[in-house]
Amino acid sequence: MRGRKVALYAGGFLGPFAGGITTTMLPELGADFGVSAQTASVSLTAYLVPFAVLMLFSGTLGARWGAERAVRAAYVVYVGASAVCALSGDFAVFLGARAVQGAANAFTTPLLLAAVAAATPAGRLGRALGLFSSLQAVGQTSAPLLGGLAAEVQWEWAFWAVAGVALLLAVAGIPGTAGAGDDEPVRLRSAWRREILWLGLVAFVGWASLGGLSFLVAIQAEDVFALGAGERGLLLTGFGVMGIVSARFVGHGIDRIGARKAALIGAIGGAVVVAGIGVMPSVVAVGALWAVGGVAAQLLLVGLNALVLSGDEENRAGAISVVQAGRFFGGALSPPVFTPVYQLLPAAGFLVPAILLAVVAPLGLWRSTRD
Repeated sequence: MRGRKVALYAGGFLGPFAGGITTTMLPELGADFGVSAQTASVSLTAYLVPFAVLMLFSGTLGARWGAERAVRAAYVVYVGASAVCALSGDFAVFLGARAVQGAANAFTTPLLLAAVAAATPAGRLGRALGLFSSLQAVGQTSAPLLGGLAAEVQWEWAFWAVAGVALLLAVAGIPGTAGAGDDEPVRLRSAWRREILWLGLVAFVGWASLGGLSFLVAIQAEDVFALGAGERGLLLTGFGVMGIVSARFVGHGIDRIGARKAALIGAIGGAVVVAGIGVMPSVVAVGALWAVGGVAAQLLLVGLNALVLSGDEENRAGAISVVQAGRFFGGALSPPVFTPVYQLLPAAGFLVPAILLAVVAPLGLWRSTRD
């Protein structure tokens, strides 16, 4: 059982890692497939779009089929898709395999989160979810570095490594306590309750206006401070590093003060951070604020997860799936929404998301208690 609990948290690492693995190998991918690096960047979208779309209902379907069976099957699909990525000689085939990876991940993340909640005493849920979130942050932060190192030798090695990890996780499985295919199958509407939709809206606005703004911080770093690519990457790393370092402490705090209050603190703190970044005259100050933003994001996201998973509803996997879908849709829509605002007035590019975060998140958290 201990090995299976380890597999729960290791699964939290795999999804973000595989999703971001192509970030720093785009020139190498483009050269091998005969396309530009800009075209190769579609490999990121190909993963994220099916992941976010399927997350709207994948948790419910996985709980209906049986969580352990669904997660094992998803890992097996992950192995095959990763192998196709490594072996493909055609860019369209590669993109298709990336889409299958993203689809498979949609059937692991919500079920793993529900399994963590099922295996954790109520008074320690924040700590457990904080640990899971820290491993997600490790995966997200390390993917560009390790993908880049692999690309220095042979980019295919990164996908063989992903396939190997997925195979090990498929063998390990997860505890069978989180949705074992009951006689009364869970229904989709049990996950689409109004209070869950409000929390999904908070996740959507929260990630679009905070974590999803990394692209805008990078643009500002080039426009205002003339930082090169490596320097911009180092600046952005602070968000992920602080997310990793703070996640367990955030979890402890949530167990003490409550998930709703923690999420509210994260939203307000994140709004202050984002607004400040838009007007700071010093790159050091911007870097420090962005790192603090990583802590605020953990308070908000882990707090939301704990709110959804702390109840005894029949379909916790489906509910957390809907909320997580909101988060990733927010990240996907952040660049097309906020880039034109930034181009019109740079400070407004940060002020507008800060206002949205400060207004919508408290409203959504409040309304989720009334519906």
